[in-house]
Formats: sequence, C-alpha cells, structure tokens
Amino acid sequence: MNRPAVVALGGGHGLAASLRALRLVTDRITAVVTVADDGGSSGRLRREFDVLPPGDLRMALAALCDDGDWGTTWAGVLQHRFAGDGPLGGHALGNLLIVSLWEQLGDTVAGLDMVGRLLGARGRVLPMAAVPLSIEAQVAGLDPDDPQRVVLIRGQEHVAKTEGLVRSVALHPDEPPACSETIAAVKEADVVVLGPGSWFTSVMPHLLVPQLRRALVDTPARRVLTLNLQLDTSETFGLTAADHLRVLWRHAPELTFDAVIADPSIVLDEPALRAAAAALGADLVVAPVATPQRLAEHDTLRLAAAYRDIIG
Repeated sequence: MNRPAVVALGGGHGLAASLRALRLVTDRITAVVTVADDGGSSGRLRREFDVLPPGDLRMALAALCDDGDWGTTWAGVLQHRFAGDGPLGGHALGNLLIVSLWEQLGDTVAGLDMVGRLLGARGRVLPMAAVPLSIEAQVAGLDPDDPQRVVLIRGQEHVAKTEGLVRSVALHPDEPPACSETIAAVKEADVVVLGPGSWFTSVMPHLLVPQLRRALVDTPARRVLTLNLQLDTSETFGLTAADHLRVLWRHAPELTFDAVIADPSIVLDEPALRAAAAALGADLVVAPVATPQRLAEHDTLRLAAAYRDIIG
C-alpha cells in the first residue's frame, strides 16, 4: 500500500513533535520550516554569514532521524550545544554543520538534503522562504497608562516573549520569495499538517508568504491543523483554543481545513471550538495527544494515532 506524501509546516519544538509522530505513519515526509529566528546561535550565524537561521531546520532534521543507533547518535550530535563563553559557546553543532555545507555547496536545499542523507533522515527538510525573514507584531497592553495603545514589536525573539497582547503579525520583507521545492511539495502532497508550535512565530508565518499561502489554498491535499497543548503562552496570553482558530482565519480567510486536532485538556468550551473549526471548514477531532505525566508535551504514539485516524 502506498504511504501518503505528507507536508508538515511549523518550527521549533512543535514541528519536531509533529514530525516524530508522522514518521510512524509514513516515510514520505517533507518538513517546511520557518526562517525568521533571530535569537541564540541561529541569530548569530544569520547576522554573521547572511544565511537562513539554521536552528529550526536542524531540529526538524533531528526529529526525522530513526530510533536505531545511527539515527539516535547523529540526532544527538546534531543537537549538541557547546558550553562556555568562548566563540563556540551556545552554538549547536548541527547549526555549524548546516552553514558549512551551505558555504561549500552554495545551495540551501542541497545542503539540507546532504545533512538528511548523512543522518538517514526519514524525510526531507525545506525552508518556508528563500530568504531570512523578520517578524513584526502589533501588540497592545504594553503601556500601563494606555492599555489599548498598540505598538510595533520587531523580531521573533521579542514577539515570542512579549508581555502584551498580540493583535496581528506580519513579515519583513512582506512578499518574500518562497522556496520553489517547498511550493512543489505542497502542491503534490496527499496531506498537509500545520502546527503545533508557537502560534504567532512558528505557525502563522507560513500563511504570510504569498506563494506558500496560495499553494496551501490550492493544494488538493487534505489539510490538518494541530492545536497546541499550552495556549496561555507569552505570545498568546488570554487566547482560548477557539481564539487561536479565529486568529488564523483573520490572517488567511481563504484557507480551509479538513480537521482540527485538539487535546481534551484545552477544550474548555467545546461548542465554541467546534464553531470556530467549522468556520475553517473543518471537523473538530478531540483526541488525547498529550503525555499523561507532562500535559504540555505531545505523546508521539498518541499523536501518531490521531494523524493515522485522519489520514486513513
């Protein structure tokens, strides 16, 4: 039986959780990763070498490694982070490896593909856009004398940590070129999975690249949206699960979904959440996908089962 071609979009730990589950369902996976990170090792390499931030790409590659000795060893090597205050302090070895291959090959996608072959990754990792991006957010509640005043916050690191209420996000440049291989993968997919992940800095940016958004709207693939297990983060303070869906609709009202996956722990108002999912054209799938002992962490087997039930 042919296994489905799945494209998973996101960034950071959320995308890694989705990929670990999806590789139990299929080996035809393409991870599409945000490229707006400007903090830590990724930010340093981005500024010094004028390259895409490699950190979220690295995490996706590590998540696609299998559970054998080769995969677990190389995943650990890729994620190894140097200690100390010297020039290497804070850098992940995988970030350095990826940037080295980019310099050697002069081709972003070829470099990522080569790292994937070295790791024996069960899938492919691609950037969401062909150039590094910056995230800007309209944020309210930062002025104690005028809580309704909206200010502009720039940079993924600052948006992710803001103590205000994010009203909307945008990218700079506002019409970045998409990665052609990414567009082709979305158009040829059987299933597209968006989320989980930091809503405004890992999930929403995919909808702000015009060519990618158009491909997501036009693809014949089934579209699945995975909600987070933690809703009340710094950047989503005060938002319910239904609010997360409404935010997505406001940024891309033409995009519909077939299913929305939500863990029971975040379904506090099921009628409202079902209505918000229906506004996206989706069925709400309430399924236990959290790790029982750590409700903020997705359980790989449970999430894989939820995807399998939807994908068929």
